[in-house]
Amino acid sequence: MDCLFVGAGAVARRYAAGLSGSPLSPAAVCDLHRERADALAADLDADPAVYADVDAMLAREDAPLSVVLTGHAAHADVTRTLLDAGRHVFSEKPPALSPGEATDLLALARERDLAYGCAPIAPDCDAQRHARTLLDDGRLGEVRLAYATAHVGRVTEWHDRPDSFLAVGPLYDGAVYPLSVLVDWFGPVERVRSADAVDAWPDRETARPTAAPHVEATLAFADGPVVSLRASLYADHRSREFYSVELHGDDGTLYLSDAGAMAADRDAVRVRGGGRESVTASQPRPRRERSHLDGPERLARAVARGDRPRGSARRAAHIVAVCAAIEAEAAGGDVPDHGNDGGTGSRDGRPVGGVDSSSVASRDRSPPPVRPPAGGVPAGAALRLPPVGFGCSRYRDGEYVDRADSIATALDAGYRLLDTAELYGNEFRIGDLLASPGSPDRDGVFLLGKAWNTNHGRLREACEGSLSELGVDAFDCYALHWPDAWAYQGPLRRLAERPVARQEALTFPTDDDGERAAADRDLAATWRDLAGLRDAGLTRTIGVCNVGLDRLRALVAETGIEPALVQVERHPYAPRSALVEWCHERGIRVVAHSPLSAPGLLAEPVVREVAGEADATPAEVVLAWNVADGVIPIPSSVDPEHVVANLAAARVELTDEQRARLDGLADPGFRR
Repeated sequence: MDCLFVGAGAVARRYAAGLSGSPLSPAAVCDLHRERADALAADLDADPAVYADVDAMLAREDAPLSVVLTGHAAHADVTRTLLDAGRHVFSEKPPALSPGEATDLLALARERDLAYGCAPIAPDCDAQRHARTLLDDGRLGEVRLAYATAHVGRVTEWHDRPDSFLAVGPLYDGAVYPLSVLVDWFGPVERVRSADAVDAWPDRETARPTAAPHVEATLAFADGPVVSLRASLYADHRSREFYSVELHGDDGTLYLSDAGAMAADRDAVRVRGGGRESVTASQPRPRRERSHLDGPERLARAVARGDRPRGSARRAAHIVAVCAAIEAEAAGGDVPDHGNDGGTGSRDGRPVGGVDSSSVASRDRSPPPVRPPAGGVPAGAALRLPPVGFGCSRYRDGEYVDRADSIATALDAGYRLLDTAELYGNEFRIGDLLASPGSPDRDGVFLLGKAWNTNHGRLREACEGSLSELGVDAFDCYALHWPDAWAYQGPLRRLAERPVARQEALTFPTDDDGERAAADRDLAATWRDLAGLRDAGLTRTIGVCNVGLDRLRALVAETGIEPALVQVERHPYAPRSALVEWCHERGIRVVAHSPLSAPGLLAEPVVREVAGEADATPAEVVLAWNVADGVIPIPSSVDPEHVVANLAAARVELTDEQRARLDGLADPGFRR
């Protein structure tokens, strides 16, 4: 789609940097300073026309979309001219410097049936969206208080044309980033409870702000916390807090280091649940750098579909109203009495006006579900699962260990799939964690449970026992731990509390000759019984673990029942390629247990070479190799740093050549 660049300053060059490979093509560049327009146009491959007058450009150019990149004060007038001319508009922030102007522009766009968008695109960037998923799963409890910072810094030091910034102050240019994110998360601001302005500026500076250089305010959101906001042209933008947001809830905290970030760096988000220490909650997806041009591109795609979106402009207009209310409150010195509550004389602060707050879109994009829908998953529809899960086995390095702390760390770090089992003996401890403050809501966690070999003939008893210990109504997937049936030894409850010898006797029974005590139990019959648990509502899907492809094919052929999930040991030594391909063709998800524990794997020269090339650890490379094949690894660790790093491994992107080198490690003779 052809577009018009209106404004050719520093921010225009940021937008232009994304034009390579973009569906947008600049037909013209316009700037009051013709030399700036000429310079920008000369750097663009599209060879756009150049203008110094908007009206002249509109008379000659019919591009349907305009991108407004002028100085702050000119946004409203230029946008009005473009809308009057019937052009769709995407504007840099702010859309206007008064609530009335912002509201009028929205009304004009509606009247002319035009799309109208506004920066920043921050709420749609990866770090901010990831933080929102962690907020939405309930781990913080009721969020009652938040801090937001916008340290724009001394624009006279880092911008070649600081006058526009000095005129509008830190609210309209900087505070819009955390405010946009908070409005996206919690809905509109209801009122400004208090505000103050500080005339902090160095005497040595010849260029001085005409707006207050430092502003602090307390905001009440209609559906959320009270927010303490600091916005400053004086505080250094290189200080510890830049555009940060920190949420404090009844059950935990969440810290987003940069509300304006265009990509999710590994340590962008930290979470603390319950009484635990905070941990990094990395975005479990490869790093994706957004460009400033993403906003206009999204608007152009919507226009091409026949849509006329105005949601981002509506949110921006609301934020203009918030900034205006802060300025008005700060200008009054002492907080004025805006009425009273039943004659008490309480001060309620300044209400936010200027735009219909009820129309501000908020909390309208739910995170991708990790759980299957109620009633099970339709045949052929693959489960939607996170890229990396967490193994909860207590057996590590030849001994049993307590896993409560590491599982709690995993929940805080953002793992959303927990691999549990009767054999692990700690389902009651996982249940305690899930029920404790600071843990995600039930809908935020995919629970995979497994019946042990001794209970193939008593699956319902085993399943109900595990559900009781976990404190949940149903599994998301319940699986056979192994296809082999052994002699029943009674219910397997709270094994972690029993002596190790007793645990072993219950779970690995032997006959009088010291051989494994097998049960006369047909696998197909057991599989049908497992499907019956799904029909009874005790699990939404069913699966099978540690099964070879031939046996899996035979089981499905005999019963006509396909699993939703298959779990096997998988790593470069044992890629199980044929099984993975067969499962993926049928929409069956494959989960890789023991992805890192094969002897010698992490010391392999090829693994270490690829790790060096990818700036990752050997463990991260092996996990990323699984993720790249659409397989969900479930690493297990008791080291908090490893727990966080294993989840972040999903961010590592391997080249086809690197994956092929890892594939070359396949060993057909690999055995434990």
